[in-house]
Amino acid sequence: MLLTRPARPHPALRLLRRPKAALLASAVTVCLVAAGAPAEPLGVGDRIFPELGNPGYDVAAYDLAFAYPGSNDKPLKAVTTIDARLTDSLKRINLDFAHGTVESVEVDGRRAAFTSAGEDLVVTPDHPLPLGSVTRITVRHTSDPVAADDRDGGWVRTTDGLAMANQADAAHLVFPCNDHPSDKAMFTFHVTAPNGYTAVANGLPTGAVKAGGSTTWSYRSRHPMATELAQVSIGHSAVVRRTGPHGLPVRDVVPAADKRELEPWLAKTPDQIAWVESKIGPYPFETYGVLMAQASTGFELETQTLSLFEKDIFTEPAYPKWYIESVMVHELSHQWFGDSVSPRTWSDVWLNEGHATWYEALYAEEKAHRPLQDRMKAAYGASDRWRAAGGPPAKPKPPAPGQKIGIFRPNIYDGAALVLFALRQEIGKDAFERLEKVWVQQNRDTSVGTPDFVRLASTIGGRDLTGFFQDWLYGEKTPPMPGHPDWKQVPLPAPSKPARKS
Repeated sequence: MLLTRPARPHPALRLLRRPKAALLASAVTVCLVAAGAPAEPLGVGDRIFPELGNPGYDVAAYDLAFAYPGSNDKPLKAVTTIDARLTDSLKRINLDFAHGTVESVEVDGRRAAFTSAGEDLVVTPDHPLPLGSVTRITVRHTSDPVAADDRDGGWVRTTDGLAMANQADAAHLVFPCNDHPSDKAMFTFHVTAPNGYTAVANGLPTGAVKAGGSTTWSYRSRHPMATELAQVSIGHSAVVRRTGPHGLPVRDVVPAADKRELEPWLAKTPDQIAWVESKIGPYPFETYGVLMAQASTGFELETQTLSLFEKDIFTEPAYPKWYIESVMVHELSHQWFGDSVSPRTWSDVWLNEGHATWYEALYAEEKAHRPLQDRMKAAYGASDRWRAAGGPPAKPKPPAPGQKIGIFRPNIYDGAALVLFALRQEIGKDAFERLEKVWVQQNRDTSVGTPDFVRLASTIGGRDLTGFFQDWLYGEKTPPMPGHPDWKQVPLPAPSKPARKS
Protein backbone atom coordinates (compact mmCIF):
# COMPACT_ATOMS: atom_id res chain seq x y z
CA MET A 1 0.00 0.00 0.00
CA LEU A 2 0.99 3.58 0.07
CA LEU A 3 4.00 4.27 2.28
CA THR A 4 4.29 7.90 3.27
CA ARG A 5 7.30 9.47 4.87
CA PRO A 6 8.08 12.56 6.92
CA ALA A 7 9.47 15.69 5.29
CA ARG A 8 12.71 14.88 7.10
CA PRO A 9 13.47 11.46 8.61
CA HIS A 10 13.09 10.98 12.33
CA PRO A 11 14.33 8.00 14.32
CA ALA A 12 10.77 6.94 15.06
CA LEU A 13 9.83 7.15 11.35
CA ARG A 14 6.11 7.30 12.05
CA LEU A 15 4.28 6.99 8.76
CA LEU A 16 1.60 9.64 8.39
CA ARG A 17 -0.34 10.87 5.36
CA ARG A 18 -0.82 14.39 4.20
CA PRO A 19 -4.42 15.56 3.76
CA LYS A 20 -5.92 15.66 0.29
CA ALA A 21 -8.46 17.93 -1.37
CA ALA A 22 -12.07 16.89 -1.48
CA LEU A 23 -13.09 14.36 -4.06
CA LEU A 24 -14.46 16.04 -7.14
CA ALA A 25 -17.85 15.19 -8.54
CA SER A 26 -18.06 12.59 -11.26
CA ALA A 27 -17.35 13.87 -14.75
CA VAL A 28 -18.60 10.86 -16.65
CA THR A 29 -20.59 12.09 -19.61
CA VAL A 30 -24.22 11.02 -19.46
CA CYS A 31 -25.34 9.64 -22.79
CA LEU A 32 -27.94 7.29 -24.24
CA VAL A 33 -29.85 7.12 -20.96
CA ALA A 34 -31.66 3.81 -20.63
CA ALA A 35 -35.38 3.69 -20.02
CA GLY A 36 -36.87 2.08 -16.94
CA ALA A 37 -35.96 2.41 -13.27
CA PRO A 38 -33.35 5.05 -12.47
CA ALA A 39 -29.75 3.88 -12.51
CA GLU A 40 -28.07 3.80 -9.12
CA PRO A 41 -24.53 3.26 -7.84
CA LEU A 42 -23.83 -0.19 -6.46
CA GLY A 43 -21.06 -1.71 -4.39
CA VAL A 44 -19.87 -4.96 -2.87
CA GLY A 45 -20.55 -3.73 0.66
CA ASP A 46 -17.00 -2.90 1.72
CA ARG A 47 -17.14 -1.38 5.21
CA ILE A 48 -14.67 1.36 4.28
CA PHE A 49 -15.81 2.06 0.70
CA PRO A 50 -19.39 0.74 0.49
CA GLU A 51 -19.99 1.79 -3.13
CA LEU A 52 -16.71 0.40 -4.43
CA GLY A 53 -16.75 -2.68 -6.63
CA ASN A 54 -19.90 -4.10 -8.19
CA PRO A 55 -21.95 -7.28 -7.71
CA GLY A 56 -23.07 -9.72 -10.35
CA TYR A 57 -19.89 -10.46 -12.29
CA ASP A 58 -16.26 -11.48 -11.97
CA VAL A 59 -13.69 -9.84 -14.24
CA ALA A 60 -11.33 -12.26 -15.96
CA ALA A 61 -9.27 -9.78 -17.98
CA TYR A 62 -8.75 -6.11 -18.79
CA ASP A 63 -7.30 -4.80 -22.03
CA LEU A 64 -6.39 -1.13 -21.65
CA ALA A 65 -5.35 1.10 -24.56
CA PHE A 66 -4.19 4.67 -23.93
CA ALA A 67 -3.09 7.27 -26.48
CA TYR A 68 -0.86 9.92 -24.90
CA PRO A 69 -1.07 13.24 -26.78
CA GLY A 70 2.45 14.40 -25.92
CA SER A 71 1.33 16.67 -23.09
CA ASN A 72 0.24 15.70 -19.58
CA ASP A 73 -2.30 18.52 -19.36
CA LYS A 74 -4.59 17.02 -21.99
CA PRO A 75 -6.93 14.01 -21.82
CA LEU A 76 -5.76 10.68 -23.21
CA LYS A 77 -8.00 8.82 -25.62
CA ALA A 78 -8.62 5.33 -24.25
CA VAL A 79 -10.37 2.05 -24.91
CA THR A 80 -11.09 -0.32 -22.02
CA THR A 81 -12.15 -3.86 -22.83
CA ILE A 82 -13.40 -6.07 -20.02
CA ASP A 83 -14.02 -9.81 -20.21
CA ALA A 84 -16.23 -10.95 -17.35
CA ARG A 85 -18.21 -13.98 -16.18
CA LEU A 86 -21.71 -13.32 -14.86
CA THR A 87 -22.29 -14.54 -11.30
CA ASP A 88 -25.90 -13.39 -11.47
CA SER A 89 -28.43 -12.58 -14.17
CA LEU A 90 -28.09 -8.88 -15.02
CA LYS A 91 -30.13 -6.39 -16.98
CA ARG A 92 -27.56 -3.72 -16.19
CA ILE A 93 -23.85 -3.78 -15.53
CA ASN A 94 -22.30 -1.25 -13.17
CA LEU A 95 -18.66 -0.30 -13.68
CA ASP A 96 -16.70 2.00 -11.40
CA PHE A 97 -15.71 5.06 -13.45
CA ALA A 98 -15.74 8.53 -11.96
CA HIS A 99 -13.78 10.67 -14.36
CA GLY A 100 -13.67 10.97 -18.14
CA THR A 101 -15.95 11.33 -21.12
CA VAL A 102 -17.56 8.13 -22.32
CA GLU A 103 -17.98 8.12 -26.09
CA SER A 104 -19.57 4.70 -26.60
CA VAL A 105 -20.14 1.32 -24.97
CA GLU A 106 -20.52 -2.08 -26.59
CA VAL A 107 -21.56 -5.33 -24.96
CA ASP A 108 -20.59 -8.41 -26.97
CA GLY A 109 -20.10 -6.24 -30.05
CA ARG A 110 -23.48 -4.48 -29.88
CA ARG A 111 -24.05 -0.87 -28.90
CA ALA A 112 -25.35 -0.48 -25.36
CA ALA A 113 -27.04 2.35 -23.52
CA PHE A 114 -25.15 3.97 -20.66
CA THR A 115 -25.46 6.64 -18.02
CA SER A 116 -23.75 7.66 -14.80
CA ALA A 117 -24.87 7.21 -11.20
CA GLY A 118 -22.58 8.48 -8.46
CA GLU A 119 -19.14 7.13 -9.34
CA ASP A 120 -20.55 4.32 -11.50
CA LEU A 121 -20.93 3.96 -15.23
CA VAL A 122 -24.19 2.04 -15.66
CA VAL A 123 -24.44 0.02 -18.87
CA THR A 124 -27.70 -1.40 -20.22
CA PRO A 125 -27.17 -4.00 -22.98
CA ASP A 126 -29.91 -4.67 -25.53
CA HIS A 127 -30.69 -8.00 -23.88
CA PRO A 128 -30.39 -9.41 -20.33
CA LEU A 129 -27.18 -11.26 -19.57
CA PRO A 130 -27.77 -14.74 -18.09
CA LEU A 131 -26.06 -16.26 -15.06
CA GLY A 132 -22.85 -18.06 -16.00
CA SER A 133 -22.42 -16.35 -19.36
CA VAL A 134 -19.18 -14.71 -20.44
CA THR A 135 -19.46 -11.16 -21.77
CA ARG A 136 -17.15 -8.58 -23.29
CA ILE A 137 -17.68 -4.89 -22.50
CA THR A 138 -15.85 -2.29 -24.60
CA VAL A 139 -15.81 1.33 -23.43
CA ARG A 140 -14.37 4.13 -25.56
CA HIS A 141 -13.59 7.05 -23.31
CA THR A 142 -11.11 9.71 -22.30
CA SER A 143 -8.84 9.66 -19.26
CA ASP A 144 -7.97 13.12 -17.94
CA PRO A 145 -4.85 13.58 -15.79
CA VAL A 146 -5.50 17.26 -15.07
CA ALA A 147 -8.71 16.87 -13.08
CA ALA A 148 -7.11 14.00 -11.16
CA ASP A 149 -4.50 16.32 -9.61
CA ASP A 150 -6.75 17.29 -6.71
CA ARG A 151 -8.08 13.81 -6.12
CA ASP A 152 -6.93 10.83 -4.12
CA GLY A 153 -4.82 9.24 -6.81
CA GLY A 154 -5.21 8.10 -10.38
CA TRP A 155 -2.88 9.72 -12.87
CA VAL A 156 0.17 11.42 -11.37
CA ARG A 157 1.69 14.14 -13.53
CA THR A 158 5.48 13.96 -13.63
CA THR A 159 7.84 16.58 -15.03
CA ASP A 160 7.99 14.69 -18.34
CA GLY A 161 4.80 12.64 -18.50
CA LEU A 162 2.56 10.48 -16.35
CA ALA A 163 2.49 7.61 -13.87
CA MET A 164 -0.32 5.94 -11.91
CA ALA A 165 -1.09 5.84 -8.20
CA ASN A 166 -4.43 4.05 -7.86
CA GLN A 167 -4.66 3.25 -4.15
CA ALA A 168 -6.88 3.07 -2.27
CA ASP A 169 -9.76 3.25 -4.74
CA ALA A 170 -8.58 5.45 -7.59
CA ALA A 171 -8.21 3.11 -10.58
CA HIS A 172 -11.73 4.09 -11.63
CA LEU A 173 -10.47 7.68 -12.01
CA VAL A 174 -8.38 6.34 -14.90
CA PHE A 175 -10.39 3.56 -16.55
CA PRO A 176 -13.74 1.79 -16.10
CA CYS A 177 -13.34 -1.25 -13.87
CA ASN A 178 -14.57 -3.31 -10.96
CA ASP A 179 -12.44 -1.29 -8.57
CA HIS A 180 -12.10 -3.57 -5.56
CA PRO A 181 -9.17 -5.83 -4.60
CA SER A 182 -11.47 -8.84 -4.17
CA ASP A 183 -11.85 -9.02 -7.98
CA LYS A 184 -8.39 -9.64 -9.45
CA ALA A 185 -7.91 -10.11 -13.18
CA MET A 186 -5.31 -10.43 -15.91
CA PHE A 187 -4.15 -7.19 -17.57
CA THR A 188 -2.93 -6.23 -21.03
CA PHE A 189 -1.74 -2.69 -21.79
CA HIS A 190 -1.24 -0.83 -25.08
CA VAL A 191 0.21 2.66 -24.70
CA THR A 192 0.73 4.88 -27.73
CA ALA A 193 3.00 7.91 -27.31
CA PRO A 194 5.00 10.21 -29.60
CA ASN A 195 8.42 8.93 -30.57
CA GLY A 196 10.97 9.96 -27.96
CA TYR A 197 8.80 8.82 -25.07
CA THR A 198 9.06 5.47 -23.33
CA ALA A 199 5.96 3.72 -22.01
CA VAL A 200 6.19 0.97 -19.38
CA ALA A 201 3.44 -0.97 -17.61
CA ASN A 202 2.94 -3.94 -15.28
CA GLY A 203 4.12 -7.32 -16.51
CA LEU A 204 6.40 -8.18 -19.41
CA PRO A 205 6.73 -6.37 -22.75
CA THR A 206 5.05 -8.02 -25.73
CA GLY A 207 6.12 -5.57 -28.42
CA ALA A 208 6.73 -1.98 -29.49
CA VAL A 209 5.43 -0.93 -32.91
CA LYS A 210 6.35 2.35 -34.59
CA ALA A 211 3.88 3.98 -36.94
CA GLY A 212 4.75 7.40 -38.25
CA GLY A 213 5.51 9.73 -35.38
CA SER A 214 4.38 7.47 -32.57
CA THR A 215 5.12 4.11 -30.96
CA THR A 216 2.68 1.69 -29.35
CA TRP A 217 4.15 -0.20 -26.40
CA SER A 218 2.41 -3.38 -25.20
CA TYR A 219 2.68 -5.29 -21.91
CA ARG A 220 0.89 -8.25 -20.38
CA SER A 221 0.69 -9.61 -16.85
CA ARG A 222 1.23 -13.30 -16.15
CA HIS A 223 -0.58 -13.19 -12.83
CA PRO A 224 -3.93 -11.71 -11.81
CA MET A 225 -3.84 -8.22 -10.39
CA ALA A 226 -6.09 -5.93 -8.39
CA THR A 227 -7.07 -2.72 -10.17
CA GLU A 228 -5.41 -0.56 -7.52
CA LEU A 229 -2.04 -2.07 -8.45
CA ALA A 230 -2.11 -1.09 -12.14
CA GLN A 231 0.83 1.00 -13.35
CA VAL A 232 1.54 2.87 -16.57
CA SER A 233 4.56 5.17 -16.87
CA ILE A 234 5.04 7.53 -19.82
CA GLY A 235 8.05 9.81 -20.02
CA HIS A 236 11.52 10.50 -21.30
CA SER A 237 12.72 7.46 -19.43
CA ALA A 238 15.55 4.98 -19.46
CA VAL A 239 14.74 1.32 -18.82
CA VAL A 240 17.63 -0.31 -16.98
CA ARG A 241 17.73 -4.09 -17.10
CA ARG A 242 19.60 -6.63 -14.98
CA THR A 243 19.11 -10.16 -13.70
CA GLY A 244 17.80 -11.00 -10.27
CA PRO A 245 17.75 -14.26 -8.30
CA HIS A 246 17.00 -17.42 -10.31
CA GLY A 247 17.23 -15.48 -13.58
CA LEU A 248 14.39 -13.10 -12.69
CA PRO A 249 14.20 -10.19 -15.17
CA VAL A 250 14.64 -6.92 -13.27
CA ARG A 251 13.79 -3.70 -15.08
CA ASP A 252 13.92 -0.23 -13.55
CA VAL A 253 12.45 2.93 -15.05
CA VAL A 254 14.16 6.23 -14.32
CA PRO A 255 14.43 9.71 -15.86
CA ALA A 256 16.98 9.21 -18.64
CA ALA A 257 19.05 12.20 -17.53
CA ASP A 258 19.45 10.72 -14.02
CA LYS A 259 20.34 7.16 -14.96
CA ARG A 260 23.99 7.35 -13.89
CA GLU A 261 23.23 9.08 -10.60
CA LEU A 262 20.54 6.58 -9.64
CA GLU A 263 22.36 3.41 -10.67
CA PRO A 264 23.86 2.70 -7.20
CA TRP A 265 20.33 2.49 -5.78
CA LEU A 266 19.00 0.39 -8.64
CA ALA A 267 21.84 -2.11 -8.22
CA LYS A 268 20.58 -2.97 -4.72
CA THR A 269 17.35 -4.61 -5.89
CA PRO A 270 18.63 -8.15 -6.71
CA ASP A 271 20.17 -8.57 -3.25
CA GLN A 272 17.03 -7.18 -1.62
CA ILE A 273 14.88 -9.69 -3.51
CA ALA A 274 17.19 -12.49 -2.35
CA TRP A 275 16.90 -11.24 1.24
CA VAL A 276 13.09 -11.27 1.20
CA GLU A 277 13.08 -14.68 -0.49
CA SER A 278 15.22 -16.02 2.36
CA LYS A 279 12.45 -14.99 4.77
CA ILE A 280 9.24 -15.94 2.96
CA GLY A 281 10.02 -17.91 -0.19
CA PRO A 282 10.26 -17.37 -3.94
CA TYR A 283 9.39 -14.06 -5.55
CA PRO A 284 5.79 -14.45 -6.82
CA PHE A 285 5.81 -12.64 -10.18
CA GLU A 286 7.40 -12.62 -13.63
CA THR A 287 9.52 -9.47 -13.17
CA TYR A 288 10.26 -6.67 -10.71
CA GLY A 289 11.62 -3.18 -10.82
CA VAL A 290 11.60 0.31 -9.41
CA LEU A 291 9.89 3.24 -11.12
CA MET A 292 11.53 6.49 -10.03
CA ALA A 293 9.20 9.30 -11.03
CA GLN A 294 10.02 12.99 -11.00
CA ALA A 295 6.83 13.92 -9.16
CA SER A 296 5.64 15.15 -5.78
CA THR A 297 3.33 12.60 -4.19
CA GLY A 298 4.46 12.25 -0.57
CA PHE A 299 4.36 8.46 -0.78
CA GLU A 300 5.78 5.36 -2.40
CA LEU A 301 3.52 2.67 -3.85
CA GLU A 302 3.81 -1.09 -4.49
CA THR A 303 2.25 -1.25 -7.95
CA GLN A 304 2.55 -4.88 -9.08
CA THR A 305 5.98 -5.78 -10.56
CA LEU A 306 6.95 -2.08 -10.77
CA SER A 307 6.96 -0.14 -7.48
CA LEU A 308 6.49 3.63 -7.71
CA PHE A 309 8.93 5.92 -5.89
CA GLU A 310 9.50 9.64 -5.91
CA LYS A 311 12.91 10.14 -7.45
CA ASP A 312 13.83 12.74 -4.83
CA ILE A 313 13.86 10.19 -2.00
CA PHE A 314 17.07 8.84 -3.56
CA THR A 315 18.71 12.23 -4.06
CA GLU A 316 17.63 14.11 -0.91
CA PRO A 317 20.69 14.11 1.40
CA ALA A 318 18.54 14.37 4.55
CA TYR A 319 17.37 10.76 4.19
CA PRO A 320 19.93 8.31 5.60
CA LYS A 321 20.99 5.38 3.45
CA TRP A 322 19.57 2.75 5.79
CA TYR A 323 16.17 4.43 5.77
CA ILE A 324 15.96 4.57 1.96
CA GLU A 325 16.95 0.92 1.70
CA SER A 326 14.33 -0.11 4.26
CA VAL A 327 11.66 1.79 2.30
CA MET A 328 12.74 -0.08 -0.84
CA VAL A 329 12.30 -3.37 1.05
CA HIS A 330 8.90 -2.22 2.35
CA GLU A 331 7.56 -1.83 -1.20
CA LEU A 332 9.31 -5.00 -2.36
CA SER A 333 7.71 -6.98 0.49
CA HIS A 334 4.32 -5.83 -0.74
CA GLN A 335 4.81 -7.90 -3.88
CA TRP A 336 4.11 -10.88 -1.61
CA PHE A 337 1.86 -9.15 0.93
CA GLY A 338 -0.78 -7.05 -0.80
CA ASP A 339 -0.04 -7.81 -4.46
CA SER A 340 0.25 -11.60 -4.78
CA VAL A 341 -1.87 -12.07 -1.64
CA SER A 342 -4.40 -9.25 -1.83
CA PRO A 343 -6.89 -8.08 0.81
CA ARG A 344 -10.47 -9.30 0.48
CA THR A 345 -11.76 -6.04 1.97
CA TRP A 346 -10.13 -2.73 2.81
CA SER A 347 -10.47 -3.56 6.50
CA ASP A 348 -7.91 -6.31 5.82
CA VAL A 349 -5.31 -3.76 4.75
CA TRP A 350 -3.39 -4.35 8.00
CA LEU A 351 -2.26 -7.66 6.46
CA ASN A 352 -0.54 -5.69 3.68
CA GLU A 353 0.96 -2.86 5.65
CA GLY A 354 1.72 -4.72 8.85
CA HIS A 355 3.76 -7.32 6.97
CA ALA A 356 5.55 -4.80 4.75
CA THR A 357 6.42 -2.74 7.84
CA TRP A 358 7.59 -5.91 9.61
CA TYR A 359 10.09 -6.80 6.89
CA GLU A 360 11.12 -3.17 6.51
CA ALA A 361 11.98 -3.13 10.23
CA LEU A 362 13.60 -6.57 10.16
CA TYR A 363 15.80 -5.49 7.23
CA ALA A 364 16.83 -2.35 9.12
CA GLU A 365 17.71 -4.51 12.13
CA GLU A 366 19.82 -6.98 10.16
CA LYS A 367 21.47 -4.53 7.77
CA ALA A 368 21.67 -1.29 9.76
CA HIS A 369 21.62 -2.49 13.40
CA ARG A 370 18.30 -0.76 14.15
CA PRO A 371 16.75 -3.14 16.73
CA LEU A 372 13.27 -4.30 15.77
CA GLN A 373 12.37 -4.72 19.43
CA ASP A 374 13.12 -1.06 20.12
CA ARG A 375 10.79 -0.03 17.30
CA MET A 376 8.08 -2.37 18.55
CA LYS A 377 8.40 -1.09 22.11
CA ALA A 378 7.99 2.46 20.84
CA ALA A 379 4.97 1.36 18.81
CA TYR A 380 3.48 -0.30 21.89
CA GLY A 381 3.82 2.96 23.80
CA ALA A 382 1.83 4.79 21.13
CA SER A 383 -0.62 2.02 20.25
CA ASP A 384 -3.58 3.16 22.37
CA ARG A 385 -3.34 6.65 20.88
CA TRP A 386 -3.23 5.19 17.36
CA ARG A 387 -6.28 3.02 18.07
CA ALA A 388 -8.20 6.00 19.41
CA ALA A 389 -7.31 8.13 16.39
CA GLY A 390 -7.60 5.58 13.58
CA GLY A 391 -9.34 2.54 14.99
CA PRO A 392 -7.89 -0.91 15.80
CA PRO A 393 -5.62 -2.45 13.12
CA ALA A 394 -8.32 -4.68 11.56
CA LYS A 395 -11.16 -2.19 12.01
CA PRO A 396 -9.78 1.11 10.75
CA LYS A 397 -12.01 4.15 10.89
CA PRO A 398 -13.35 5.26 7.50
CA PRO A 399 -11.51 8.24 6.02
CA ALA A 400 -12.88 11.76 6.12
CA PRO A 401 -14.80 12.83 3.01
CA GLY A 402 -12.40 13.68 0.22
CA GLN A 403 -9.44 12.04 1.97
CA LYS A 404 -9.72 8.42 0.90
CA ILE A 405 -6.07 7.62 1.49
CA GLY A 406 -6.72 8.68 5.07
CA ILE A 407 -7.18 5.01 5.96
CA PHE A 408 -3.40 4.69 5.83
CA ARG A 409 -2.68 5.64 9.42
CA PRO A 410 -0.04 4.46 11.93
CA ASN A 411 -2.46 1.83 13.30
CA ILE A 412 -2.10 -0.23 10.10
CA TYR A 413 1.66 0.30 9.72
CA ASP A 414 3.62 0.01 12.97
CA GLY A 415 0.39 -0.77 14.84
CA ALA A 416 -0.19 -3.83 12.66
CA ALA A 417 3.48 -4.84 12.75
CA LEU A 418 3.12 -4.75 16.53
CA VAL A 419 0.39 -7.40 16.22
CA LEU A 420 2.82 -9.60 14.29
CA PHE A 421 5.47 -9.07 16.97
CA ALA A 422 2.95 -10.11 19.63
CA LEU A 423 2.04 -13.17 17.56
CA ARG A 424 5.69 -14.19 17.28
CA GLN A 425 5.98 -13.80 21.04
CA GLU A 426 2.83 -15.92 21.50
CA ILE A 427 3.57 -18.88 19.18
CA GLY A 428 7.36 -18.74 18.98
CA LYS A 429 9.77 -17.70 16.26
CA ASP A 430 9.85 -21.03 14.40
CA ALA A 431 6.04 -21.30 14.13
CA PHE A 432 5.79 -17.64 13.14
CA GLU A 433 8.34 -17.97 10.33
CA ARG A 434 6.59 -21.09 9.06
CA LEU A 435 3.25 -19.25 9.13
CA GLU A 436 4.67 -16.44 7.00
CA LYS A 437 5.93 -18.82 4.32
CA VAL A 438 2.78 -20.94 4.22
CA TRP A 439 0.55 -17.84 4.08
CA VAL A 440 2.10 -16.44 0.90
CA GLN A 441 2.50 -19.82 -0.78
CA GLN A 442 -1.00 -21.08 0.02
CA ASN A 443 -2.75 -17.84 -1.00
CA ARG A 444 -0.70 -16.82 -4.03
CA ASP A 445 -2.72 -14.91 -6.67
CA THR A 446 -5.82 -14.70 -4.45
CA SER A 447 -7.68 -12.23 -2.25
CA VAL A 448 -8.00 -13.31 1.38
CA GLY A 449 -9.10 -11.80 4.65
CA THR A 450 -8.30 -11.58 8.34
CA PRO A 451 -10.33 -14.72 9.27
CA ASP A 452 -8.14 -16.73 6.87
CA PHE A 453 -4.99 -15.50 8.61
CA VAL A 454 -6.44 -16.29 12.05
CA ARG A 455 -7.34 -19.85 10.97
CA LEU A 456 -3.90 -20.53 9.51
CA ALA A 457 -2.11 -19.04 12.50
CA SER A 458 -4.20 -21.23 14.82
CA THR A 459 -3.38 -24.33 12.78
CA ILE A 460 0.35 -23.67 12.69
CA GLY A 461 0.42 -22.34 16.26
CA GLY A 462 -1.24 -25.52 17.49
CA ARG A 463 -4.11 -23.85 19.37
CA ASP A 464 -7.12 -21.62 18.81
CA LEU A 465 -5.85 -18.03 18.59
CA THR A 466 -9.24 -16.44 17.96
CA GLY A 467 -9.28 -14.69 21.34
CA PHE A 468 -5.69 -13.50 20.94
CA PHE A 469 -6.44 -11.91 17.56
CA GLN A 470 -9.77 -10.51 18.73
CA ASP A 471 -7.99 -8.50 21.40
CA TRP A 472 -5.02 -7.44 19.28
CA LEU A 473 -6.86 -6.67 16.04
CA TYR A 474 -10.20 -5.30 17.25
CA GLY A 475 -9.70 -4.09 20.82
CA GLU A 476 -9.95 -0.41 21.67
CA LYS A 477 -7.04 -0.88 24.08
CA THR A 478 -3.76 -2.63 23.39
CA PRO A 479 -3.40 -5.96 25.24
CA PRO A 480 -0.35 -6.76 27.38
CA MET A 481 2.65 -7.78 25.28
CA PRO A 482 3.50 -11.47 25.70
CA GLY A 483 6.95 -11.80 27.26
CA HIS A 484 7.16 -8.07 28.01
CA PRO A 485 4.79 -7.30 30.92
CA ASP A 486 6.84 -4.17 31.64
CA TRP A 487 5.86 -2.49 28.34
CA LYS A 488 3.49 0.39 28.98
CA GLN A 489 1.51 2.95 27.05
CA VAL A 490 3.30 6.31 26.85
CA PRO A 491 0.95 9.29 27.08
CA LEU A 492 1.71 12.42 25.13
CA PRO A 493 3.16 15.20 27.30
CA ALA A 494 0.71 17.98 28.10
CA PRO A 495 1.37 21.11 26.03
CA SER A 496 2.88 23.96 28.00
CA LYS A 497 0.71 26.48 26.20
CA PRO A 498 -2.13 26.41 23.65
CA ALA A 499 -1.02 25.34 20.20
CA ARG A 500 -1.00 28.02 17.53
CA LYS A 501 -3.03 27.60 14.40
CA SER A 502 -1.16 27.80 11.13
